[in-house]
Amino acid sequence: MLSVLRDQALVTAGIVKNSIFSVNDTIVSEGMDDRRLYLIEKGRARVTGRVALADGRYIQPGLCDLGPGEIFGELSLFDVCSRSASVIALDDVEALEFDVQALEGYLDAHPAQGYIVLKDVQKILTTRLRQTDRRWEQLFAWGLKEHGIDRHL
Repeated sequence: MLSVLRDQALVTAGIVKNSIFSVNDTIVSEGMDDRRLYLIEKGRARVTGRVALADGRYIQPGLCDLGPGEIFGELSLFDVCSRSASVIALDDVEALEFDVQALEGYLDAHPAQGYIVLKDVQKILTTRLRQTDRRWEQLFAWGLKEHGIDRHL
């Protein structure tokens, strides 16, 4: 999947560059305003969120871990919003870093490749949405049980 993103023409056009991150480096931060897409070539990274607790403290739970061949920042292909999560390097990470605005222009000019990329990204988003649905259902069931609401259903 996403083999189109490894095309040397993207490097030549200045759309992608190789980036290296060390263990514990923050690759992207929740709330950042940038439009970059990353394809991990080597190493692992953790996607985290920021959750406010009732007492005013915050925790940053790991949402998922990503490895070689996986992407993050894909939502920037579809909207111009700030980052919805942070990504931290668990290992030394080598990644392809794409300027999404330039990538969009390239894919518009090369619609066959654009179709392949968007089809692959759609599969990834669908899988992640299904995983989120399952986690949400489990969390909801736990909350009902934890607060004794399940016995009233």
